[in-house]
Amino acid sequence: MAEDDELLVPLNDYLAAGVHIGTQQKTKDMEPFIYRTRPDGLHVIDVRKTDERIRIAANFLSMYNTDEILVVSRRYYGQRPITKFAEATGAMAIPGRFVPGTLTNPEYDGYVEPEIIVLTDPRADFQALVEAQSVGIPIVALCDTDNFTGNVDLAIPTNNKGRKALALVYWLLARELLKKLGRLEEDEEFEYDPEDFEGPPPR
Repeated sequence: MAEDDELLVPLNDYLAAGVHIGTQQKTKDMEPFIYRTRPDGLHVIDVRKTDERIRIAANFLSMYNTDEILVVSRRYYGQRPITKFAEATGAMAIPGRFVPGTLTNPEYDGYVEPEIIVLTDPRADFQALVEAQSVGIPIVALCDTDNFTGNVDLAIPTNNKGRKALALVYWLLARELLKKLGRLEEDEEFEYDPEDFEGPPPR
């Protein structure tokens, strides 16, 4: 694993949040991001690659106006992180159900025209993925070891099911994006903590 000073946060922060915890399934698409497979069959994500892809994604997103970025999460634990990401950056967020036609039907009241979309899970957010594809919107997605990335323009390998993992990744993505845009100085303290991005604990 990389030395801490090469990473956006100390290695232990990634591990404590469970960013590296994949699933017992893996796709060929995600093989390059897997660090090892535990004896119990759980695939472990290489957080160096997560870290690298967060930087690349922030760079990619910085090419757009933040109010033209749409973040989506049908997953319960992704809903607060995307809401806080939108609050911090000025992006649009659709937590919860993604209504069919949101990107394709101008007659629908909730119709939006983003320039780029960020999905929390390409499987759970499949409706958004299909619509973004059909209208040619670039897709960034948080991808676990069991995701397919063929329809994704930029995959960020991470545990996309865990409460703390989703909070940390969206917090880092927001912070790095604001730095790229010059809205946050390199050495400036981000006004949010990762905990601010965390959804409520299991009910």
